[in-house]
Amino acid sequence: MDLVIRGARVVDGTGGPSYTADVGVHEGRIAEIGSLPGGRRTLDAHGLALAPGFVDMHAHSDLALLRDPDHSAKAAQGVTLEVLGQDGLSYAPADDRTLGEVRAAIAGWNGTGDDIDFDWRTVGGYLDRLDRGFGGEGIAVNAAYLVPQGTVRAHVLGWDDRPATAAELDRMRRLVADGLAEGAVGMSSGLTYTPGMYASGAELTELCRVVARYGGYYCPHHRSYGHGALAAYAEMVALTREAGCALHLAHATMNFGENEGRAPELLALLDSALAEGADITLDSYPYTPGCTTLVALLPSWANEGGPEAVLARLRDDAQAGRIRHALEVEGADGCHGVPVDWSTVEISGVADPALAPYVGTRVDGWETARRLLLDDRLAPTVLQHVGHEENVRAIMRHRVHTGGSDGILQGAKPHPRAYGTFPHYLGHYVRELGLLSLEECVAHLAGRPAARLRLPDRGLVRVGHRADLVLFDPDTVAAGSTYERPRALPTGIPHVLIDGRFVMRDGRRTDVLAGRSVRRTDVPAGRSVRRTARDPR
Repeated sequence: MDLVIRGARVVDGTGGPSYTADVGVHEGRIAEIGSLPGGRRTLDAHGLALAPGFVDMHAHSDLALLRDPDHSAKAAQGVTLEVLGQDGLSYAPADDRTLGEVRAAIAGWNGTGDDIDFDWRTVGGYLDRLDRGFGGEGIAVNAAYLVPQGTVRAHVLGWDDRPATAAELDRMRRLVADGLAEGAVGMSSGLTYTPGMYASGAELTELCRVVARYGGYYCPHHRSYGHGALAAYAEMVALTREAGCALHLAHATMNFGENEGRAPELLALLDSALAEGADITLDSYPYTPGCTTLVALLPSWANEGGPEAVLARLRDDAQAGRIRHALEVEGADGCHGVPVDWSTVEISGVADPALAPYVGTRVDGWETARRLLLDDRLAPTVLQHVGHEENVRAIMRHRVHTGGSDGILQGAKPHPRAYGTFPHYLGHYVRELGLLSLEECVAHLAGRPAARLRLPDRGLVRVGHRADLVLFDPDTVAAGSTYERPRALPTGIPHVLIDGRFVMRDGRRTDVLAGRSVRRTDVPAGRSVRRTARDPR
């Protein structure tokens, strides 16, 4: 054996009882489990739990993985795989025009990208770029990718609020199919973000039919988490049932005052669909505030035409007055149909250093928000304090739940979920509250996500599986990140391995770059696709 891990409490990712055993690793895979002789190296794991590496089902590390070889934000949490391309907006597939517009639109999520060489335009090209990583060595953790429906729509229709023509819909279908053939695991949408929100249910259904043919899943940030949230969830369930497509609900929660205590209604909707044979999973983060860009709160009509058109409207006093009325009186669709309460909106990041004093402050009204959007060219990110703990707890206990950080790594004061989601589940909700058993929680964070991604050799501690593993102390594991110190690393997670290589050892990040793209490999029914989309290792 290359490595024998001795005396660990094996929490295998199935949800079944844990047990004590030695685990042998050889050539990047789990080779044997039991009472084992020594290997080339031996790690004493007495007192530690050994689990499959955690899967972050909702990550915004699309550029961070290419910018930061350390990436301790996720590696230190025990995350060995992130799913990128979320909320319908990312950097492939795109032409030069679309790429520039998307970079501006989601600068608050990922930075402007001025430090990145965008040497790709296709999904396959982006995944190849992840594989090369730093100096050809790779990236910090593994990454899968969703075709972003909003980027596809921008590529074909621009940022106009209108139905697609038959020819445009056919072109979007081809772009989605190409992305899946090149290795994407599914398709995402951001249906409170432009231009994805301009798509009708019928348009989304047609794209989901393509996703279904490739064995992928649809991951929508649906049309509302506030007013009409249940109807928005029901729309996603219905259209994916019609398309025959698996559904994974992104950051599934019920927010704003009108949804306090209403998580059981959502879970009843999902239970009914599951009983009828629907293929549904969801993810959530174990915190109450949300995090997004400030511009995302604006009404969809104000975002039509793309970032430069938004800035022009904000400069015009009459148009700005209309935007303010939509936000504060009507309830903008970008703010989930709920009139904005500025006291719940906290600035978490800006691009312009001159605006740094605003970070950590609550927005005191429309004029401040307008000035920040103009001065920082739509880049500010915000925390929105609109969630409810009882909803968070109810949803995380559901049998189809998985963990997702929705972690935005930009800004001086990011949401602590970016650095703390997985240890917060294990420390607070397992050890302190007993809301989940340790075995159940690991299934939520590893086994079930790998099953959703259809990865046959990940997500479990099982002979033959990849040695993507995390060792943690169940008695001390905890998130270090707080709202005051959001980038503090967790405690109680000394070792993390990817392909049997230590990316964290004794609580410190090594220089190992074991991450690669993880690609969907299924051939769509009735078609012959050249099998180049695969995990390259």
